Amino acid sequence: MTDVRSAGVDDLRARLRVVAERVDEAARLADRDAADIRTIVVTKFHPASLVRDLASLGVADVGENRHQEAQAKAGELADLDLRWHFIGQLQSKKARQVRAYASAIHSIDRAALVDALRSDEDSVECFVQVNLTDDAGRGGVAPGELGALVEHVLETPGLELRGLMAVAPLGEPARPAFARVRELSERVVRPLAPTAADLSMGMSHDLEEAIAEGATHLRIGTAITGNRPIAG
Repeated sequence: MTDVRSAGVDDLRARLRVVAERVDEAARLADRDAADIRTIVVTKFHPASLVRDLASLGVADVGENRHQEAQAKAGELADLDLRWHFIGQLQSKKARQVRAYASAIHSIDRAALVDALRSDEDSVECFVQVNLTDDAGRGGVAPGELGALVEHVLETPGLELRGLMAVAPLGEPARPAFARVRELSERVVRPLAPTAADLSMGMSHDLEEAIAEGATHLRIGTAITGNRPIAG
């Protein structure tokens, strides 16, 4: 009789392989080294047991976008050598709690959040999220306000700026949107912080377009984990 857990691991292994092949091919077409592209597996709504299975298959980077869920999983899986990436909108009042388990925060979008993340003891990697739409509810700083926020991050102890994060707008071609992020990185961020060249962009459906425009961090969910369970 087939073990259900083993079958699940086999499915994860197969999906990881398919995504890795997609990344390799997209990198080849972009004349890039796939080794320079980090895949973060987004495990929102999935149980900690799935994250443990992923770790057994070599996954080290895990993404979550709800603090309560991320905190619980990080605590339960503290025996594993995982890098937790917080990728959702973050309330300032939860900032210090997220710092306690996150290796990187991908959703810096306002000065108040930067202030809440300040620390004189240790540093956390961070990305400034850019809003590519006119909908403030989508999260992210407006492009016109990006420079001021980047400067504030650079002046704040405890934050190590890695680069920019963005989500392609719904209903629009992804590659032009990602090209705008790359251009903002080159024009606004790099003159202020030459080493903050990373780009966190690209998901299951548009990773190829993101890689073509320089993505260094992909946030991949369903292409690896399968369909998410219904949120509780």
